[in-house]
Amino acid sequence: MSEDHSDHDHHHERVDEGVDDRETWARRRREGVPTNENLLVVACMDERIPIEDALGIELGDAQVFRNAGGKVTDDVIRSAALTTNFFDTDEIIVINHTDCGMMSAPDDAVRDGLEAQTGGLEDADLDPSLPELTIGDADVMDWVKMTDDIDEACAAQVEFLRESSFIPDDVTVTGYVYEVESGELRRPGDRVGEEISERRV
Repeated sequence: MSEDHSDHDHHHERVDEGVDDRETWARRRREGVPTNENLLVVACMDERIPIEDALGIELGDAQVFRNAGGKVTDDVIRSAALTTNFFDTDEIIVINHTDCGMMSAPDDAVRDGLEAQTGGLEDADLDPSLPELTIGDADVMDWVKMTDDIDEACAAQVEFLRESSFIPDDVTVTGYVYEVESGELRRPGDRVGEEISERRV
C-alpha cells in the first residue's frame, strides 16, 4: 500500500525557484530591478580595499565604480547620473584610503612620464571613442588628480557629487576613508589615532 505524499513539496518546485531566481538576477537591469541597497560605491582601485567587507554588504547590494584614487571624474558623473536617474539608486558612498598611490609621486615625475609615453599630451586622446576630447590647454595633472591630503580629497569628491547638476538633490552622498593599517573606515578628518596618541596639556 503506497503512502499519500500529496502534502509535501516536490523537488522540482525548489529547482524551479532557483531557476527563477537566477533568471531574475541575470535580467535585473532589463526588468528594472535596482541594486539590493539602491547604492553606488565610488572607490579607489587599490586591491587592499575590500569594499563589501568594509561596508558590510554582499554581491548584488551595490554597484561599485573603481578608479585610481577613487576620484569623481567625468565618467563617474556619467555613471552616477545614469544609475540615480534611471535605476533607482538613491545613495552614493565614496571610499578613499590611506597610503594611496595617488600620493606617492611628485607632479613633475607623473607629468614627464605621461609626456614621454604619449609623445605630446596636448593631442593625446583621453577617450578612444571621442578623439576630440583632449587635454588642450589644461594641465594634465588636473586630469590625473594626484592627492596631497586623503581626508581633504575624500571630502572634495563628496562635494563634487553633491553639486553635480546630473545627480538628483535627494540622493544621499557620503564619504569615508579606509585605513589600510587598521582595516577600518573613518569619516574624513576623524584621525582618531593622532588624537589619542598625543598628550593634552
